[in-house]
Amino acid sequence: MTERNALYYGDNLDVLRESIGVESVDLVYLDPPFNSQANYNVLFRSPAGNRSQAQIEAFKDTWYWGEEAERAFDQVMRSGNTNAADLLRAMRSFLGENDMMAYLAMMAIRLIELRRVLKPTGSLYLHCDPTASHYLKILLDAIFGPMCARNEIIWRRSNPKSLGSVNLPTCTDTILRYSKGSTVIFHQPYEAHDPGYLESAYKYSDDGGVYRLLPLLNPNDDRPNLTYEFLGVTRVWRWTKERMQKAYEDGLVVQLKPSAVPQYKKYLRDSKGRTITNCWTDIPQAAGNESLGYPTQKPLALLTRIIAMSSNDGDLVLDPFCGCGTAVHAAQKLGRRWIGIDITHLAISLIERRLKDAFPGLVFDVHGTPKDLDGARDLARRDKYQFQWWALSLVEAQPYAGKKKGADSGIDGLIYFRSDAKVTERAIVSVKGGDNVSVGMVRDLKGVMEREKSPIGIFLTLAPPTRAMATEAASAGLYTLGARQYPRVQILTIEQALAGQQPAIPLIDTGAAFKRAARESTSTQPKLDL
Repeated sequence: MTERNALYYGDNLDVLRESIGVESVDLVYLDPPFNSQANYNVLFRSPAGNRSQAQIEAFKDTWYWGEEAERAFDQVMRSGNTNAADLLRAMRSFLGENDMMAYLAMMAIRLIELRRVLKPTGSLYLHCDPTASHYLKILLDAIFGPMCARNEIIWRRSNPKSLGSVNLPTCTDTILRYSKGSTVIFHQPYEAHDPGYLESAYKYSDDGGVYRLLPLLNPNDDRPNLTYEFLGVTRVWRWTKERMQKAYEDGLVVQLKPSAVPQYKKYLRDSKGRTITNCWTDIPQAAGNESLGYPTQKPLALLTRIIAMSSNDGDLVLDPFCGCGTAVHAAQKLGRRWIGIDITHLAISLIERRLKDAFPGLVFDVHGTPKDLDGARDLARRDKYQFQWWALSLVEAQPYAGKKKGADSGIDGLIYFRSDAKVTERAIVSVKGGDNVSVGMVRDLKGVMEREKSPIGIFLTLAPPTRAMATEAASAGLYTLGARQYPRVQILTIEQALAGQQPAIPLIDTGAAFKRAARESTSTQPKLDL
């Protein structure tokens, strides 16, 4: 496996088996999809902020019971992990062959592989919601062992997921934390003390600063070796007599009045802050400048906390369902190495843009996406939909997928732009990945533009266009906006797009699809006691 940071396009099960070495990863974070047609990866919104008809359903054929789920179930049975096999068999007997069982079978074989690639001191964080968290927890118990269950973290988002018509609104997610073994990398996080607490607790001061007083009594009364007299008081103490005397001589033990139980000075300067527990209420959903337009985008602060808690500088972080790339973004910012895997070319392309915007000059490898015409042709032959989504990413177009795969509306993608301060227009993109293109295809695009009242159309083609096609495109005329004119129909080849050429479009309305990530000013690890 390469030492460089890397993004992989493909099924994460295949990538894990083929490209990720045994016990090579320090930390795994995964936020796998469930009911993916509603929330996985990228759900586009219209310029008005409403949910658009465009939606990528990457796992549409994967998370339902069928051949893929049956194959995953069989692989678990033959994995050698008898605990996981026995549990999954019992789950199938209880649940039957439905969507949830398909999800658990697909997750089980992946969790087995994720445990394989974890180092002995590594941790895994599985982010889920109450729909399946109880099933996933016992599945993790079977694969990692119940003694390796470290925490069930409850994260309170700022917005509930549903209206409270018959149920209480849901505003929390569950993050299940497991370790590979008994020794695990862990850094306790802290947060700032509440001002009211500081005022009430730290009410003393001396030349050393502000301090509070803490008890020195031992909660265990049956400790003869710690029972002695000190400053006229006989008790069972927390410390040995030698340590107590040393602290007293250093001015850290005080007796407020004769015969009172001595207490210990805890200076505010020595406090790391308030200990963060497994209930996280201080991190809101990604919003404002951080939000890139993904409705399920996790906040950078959430991933920063997880990665800082369970890894060290230079460690390797893996996100096998990397979606919009928040985990790899946080890993890069903290000075970790990282690997991200996603099953859509669209997601990989968007993460590339996010990282390059946030970390100018950052170098990383991208595996499985076309780098030249031969690679583009190969992808077009293997999967025309993935080719289409990848090709659209070259021109920063948003996919148009209002209908199921195979339905042809004549629109493959959209580029929104402003015609004036108030009006947003759409440029229609038509993608052709076949070996031959014809003038009739350009005429079809012109017809779609007329139907949709679109001022600009982009014909994005893998095969070189004919002269007749160029003539037909030119006959569509020009679109005038202010002092500039733009060809109404533009033909752009994949070869040109790979070389960086973009369609001639007025200022793009970036709020219509995805924002650019803000540039990061540092790549250093923040202090854990903040």
